[in-house]
Amino acid sequence: MAISVRNEGSKINSNINVTPMVDVMLVLLIIFMVITPMLQQKVAVDMAKVDNPTSMPDADKEDAIVVAITRDGGVFLGQDKIATSELGVKVRDKLADTPGKTIFFRADARAQYRAVEDAIDAVRTAGVDEVGMLTQKKEGNLSGGQ
Repeated sequence: MAISVRNEGSKINSNINVTPMVDVMLVLLIIFMVITPMLQQKVAVDMAKVDNPTSMPDADKEDAIVVAITRDGGVFLGQDKIATSELGVKVRDKLADTPGKTIFFRADARAQYRAVEDAIDAVRTAGVDEVGMLTQKKEGNLSGGQ
């Protein structure tokens, strides 16, 4: 009776084939690159640039109420364009369950002051005590002071 010896250990390949993983990662990267710009839920506004902006982290939260005023005087509550006369009522409806919340304004740097003032007044008449004006930090010292 003969014993047959099988050498199966020599058939095992211990190298990891990463090609499928790289393919999947590249597909995911492309998907995220295409979808990310679509996720931005803000109206395009060129905000005023200041030297020392105040940090307002609550403005980036999901439940933040943001009013945007564009260069041509358009007023947006979130993504919805509304008339300034309707702004107070819409804000009051949104604040029915959470009173005392801060309303944030993103005004274009070239928007007329009157349009921004009217929007703030409409929100204040709705019973909002705290408003925040969102700005951007200047990229460099453009004042040229010596």
